[in-house]
Amino acid sequence: MKSFKIFSVLFAFVLSGFVSSGSPKYPGADLIKGENLIKTVEYLASPELNGRLAGSEGFYKAAEFMADEFKSLGLKPAGNEGYYQTFTTEYNDIAAPCRFELLQNGGARKAYKLGEDYICRGFTGSGKEEASVVFVGYGFSYPEDNFDEYAGIDVKGKIVMMFKQTPSWKLNGKDWNQSLRYRGKIALDRGAVGVIFVSKPNDANPQKPIGSVLDGEGEHLISLPMIHAELYAADEILAPSDKTVKSLQTEIDDNKKPFSFSVNSKVFLQVTANYTKDRRTMNIAGILEGSDPAMKDEYIIIGAHLDHVGSQAGEVYFPGANDNASGSASVLEMARTFVKAGIKPKRSILFILFSNEESGLQGSTFYCNNPLVPVEKTVAMLNNDCVGHGDSMQVGNGKSAPALWQIARTADSLYTKDMITRTWNGGGADAAPFHSIKIPCLYFVSYFSYTHLHLPGDKPETLNKTTFEKMCRLAYMTAYEVAEGNYKREEVLL
Repeated sequence: MKSFKIFSVLFAFVLSGFVSSGSPKYPGADLIKGENLIKTVEYLASPELNGRLAGSEGFYKAAEFMADEFKSLGLKPAGNEGYYQTFTTEYNDIAAPCRFELLQNGGARKAYKLGEDYICRGFTGSGKEEASVVFVGYGFSYPEDNFDEYAGIDVKGKIVMMFKQTPSWKLNGKDWNQSLRYRGKIALDRGAVGVIFVSKPNDANPQKPIGSVLDGEGEHLISLPMIHAELYAADEILAPSDKTVKSLQTEIDDNKKPFSFSVNSKVFLQVTANYTKDRRTMNIAGILEGSDPAMKDEYIIIGAHLDHVGSQAGEVYFPGANDNASGSASVLEMARTFVKAGIKPKRSILFILFSNEESGLQGSTFYCNNPLVPVEKTVAMLNNDCVGHGDSMQVGNGKSAPALWQIARTADSLYTKDMITRTWNGGGADAAPFHSIKIPCLYFVSYFSYTHLHLPGDKPETLNKTTFEKMCRLAYMTAYEVAEGNYKREEVLL
């Protein structure tokens, strides 16, 4: 009897490990290893790829690498040019020299360092100006609503300083225009020769100067240099006025009235940018064909964005290890797992890496407007974005696709056991365009994922290999269930 009990305990232990490792319910899950994921990230985040800005040589290298990997796995090319689904995008190469200096009393200059004290906006224009500074609050001009931050202020030939983020309050019940180009155009039309954006200091965690190409719609402001400066640099510029950015935000937000003035300080600003309106870029797509005669014409899409925000002036580059080399590595690792495990899914799987997420979801939007597989036959889309940093996992869009979300939740309860219950609706990031055409989506993202978002410090060594591996396995197990036909496309809750 004693030996039988020992055997029973051992059998239960072994069975528990057998199920928790992903077999037999999720065959192949054990093949997903954190070290393999990190290895892919190390290449994608390397200086050779220089931040993977959409349309850059670094991005082209990343795209070629992924296409070659898809080919080596035997995935069927799904694009209009082999594995590439090509389109055009705006492109802005920020080159040397870039300089930002405060002119002090007696003619001395304090030079600020690119990448530490300030960052150029991704779609900055070019210019070389030595000019006085004018503070213009949030930089809006709505005279019809009695809120014009340029009223009575001469900014012709001046460099304006404004908060980058919009007010937390509404103007007469209206939302603010979020586009930085919109506010840049207001300044340019009034004769300003440069813009210094500064984060709102009264926010809980004021944003650091970040690399970003999300400037909004509209024409490129080719002659307007625009930077994002650190709070301490802004306060040094404001010093002659005895004001601080903190006191100025408080003044405007408390009274909900403009508070603009000439600062009585001067800066030197030089930015060199080479702009191309229509630059070739591409999504990268490959198909693992389904095996079931009745289901192989149905598709699950497993996607992530490959692009990041590039580099500036040869002095700083943004590796984008978590955002989103991690998601791209996860998509590739899932494709490898399906193939290497010899799994022949009933449904077909489209693996896709999007361009231009960073400039406003352009790659995923282009796909949804020009789908490579029929929309009506696409049963689900799984998006992987920032899945390598943090200490736990969350799966978004569960309120819009609850049955699909429950598949991930069940998989987590059987194996990964690290998924929080917080979710949302409306897609999010590259899932959003798919959600808008009523394709059920899930958005896989690690929790506490944005410590280094769009900063030069988003490097492979900041990733949590354990979380990364679990995130990829959870997405894989969810994809496996859907690909095997254990999910029926549900009505998306908008």
